[in-house]
Amino acid sequence: MPDKSKPEEKAVYRLSSHRRTITETDIVNFVNLTGLHEPPFIDMEFVGSLPGSHNRRFAPAPLLISLGMGLVATRLGPDIIGKMAASEHLGAFHGMIGVEAAVRSPVYPGDTLFVELEAWVDRKTSKGQTIVDLHHTMKNQENEVVVLFTEKVIFEAGP
Repeated sequence: MPDKSKPEEKAVYRLSSHRRTITETDIVNFVNLTGLHEPPFIDMEFVGSLPGSHNRRFAPAPLLISLGMGLVATRLGPDIIGKMAASEHLGAFHGMIGVEAAVRSPVYPGDTLFVELEAWVDRKTSKGQTIVDLHHTMKNQENEVVVLFTEKVIFEAGP
């Protein structure tokens, strides 16, 4: 379950991404690129025999998380990190240190997705580094939540 311990007393930075429609090609390319050669992703006879809503091609969760990161990537630097750097005294970016996710609903070819992002400082480390939580809420064209995930990133000790 993604970390929902957003501290109310700390600043929260927000943005909404552009939208992206998932295609069957997106799913097939991701499955082949990553080697997810499991029956639910490569054997449509198997998928068709499944009960319920998973009886057609659906997007793997790692694809959705990767897409969610990508949907906010072009605005994350200037709209979130740039603003945070000034007020939170962030140093140089060092990368992601963790991710926690929960899938709420399947995503099928033809679904259009977007992300609502909230970011806040989690804490300072004993070495003066800053850990920032990037909480992604991915929704579909019906405004239903399909994936929640929190990415933890770390910055070097600030100026």
